[in-house]
Amino acid sequence: MKVVILCGGLGARLREETEFRPKPMVEVGGKPILWHIMKIYAHYGFNDFILCLGYKGDIIKEYFYHYELLNNDFTITLGDSKNITIHDDRYGEKDWRITLADTGAKALKGARIKRVEKYIDGDQFMLTYGDGIADIHIPSLMAFHNSHGKLATVTGVNPASRFGELKINGNQVESFSEKPQNSSEYISGGFFVFNRRILDYLSDEDNCDFEFGPLEKIAGEGQLMLYKQSGFWACMDTIRDMEYLNKLWDQNKAEWKIW
Repeated sequence: MKVVILCGGLGARLREETEFRPKPMVEVGGKPILWHIMKIYAHYGFNDFILCLGYKGDIIKEYFYHYELLNNDFTITLGDSKNITIHDDRYGEKDWRITLADTGAKALKGARIKRVEKYIDGDQFMLTYGDGIADIHIPSLMAFHNSHGKLATVTGVNPASRFGELKINGNQVESFSEKPQNSSEYISGGFFVFNRRILDYLSDEDNCDFEFGPLEKIAGEGQLMLYKQSGFWACMDTIRDMEYLNKLWDQNKAEWKIW
């Protein structure tokens, strides 16, 4: 199953870092937060990724193109640049398959997802944002999604904050409101599971959003269900968030490190 990760935004609230690199490449513990997100999925065997690139996407392309050389010992024969031997797989990612797709500099999230439709095979796929981490148990998330038969599952996290508000009835999402003025018990924490039909709600026009419009519509149709994440979750949205996550990592308190 494909894992789609949104990596194209400007990251304006993290401008001190994102002036030079896209937000998913801002580091926690010396590795991009994008790497941490991918490690969470790969820990459970989901290692076929589609990265929706936009702002400074070339930096992400270069990182993964040179990944093995940057992260492992290797031997190179000068004069024969193709003769390179990688000596070890230090982090255990040799079986990752990563599609790096340029989805436009100014496209909103819905357009980015629609533009990678050609790379999504099968009837289901997962999706998350390129700045949120959790100790989420992906097999339980998948089992929940398959149990209810609806179009979409969103992971709800607690406490409520400044992100998408979910009005729920049991485990069914009755409405989705992006960044409301008043908080609620659960907020959207990313880590979605979708049936392929979600793509019919999107267009590849730059102004096609994801939260405003499509998620609101499917929630109104009773097709969006809530998976409750009771453990750790954090979003790296500001310098303060970045410093907090690095502090947890340095103190060996990184609860999202499940690998």
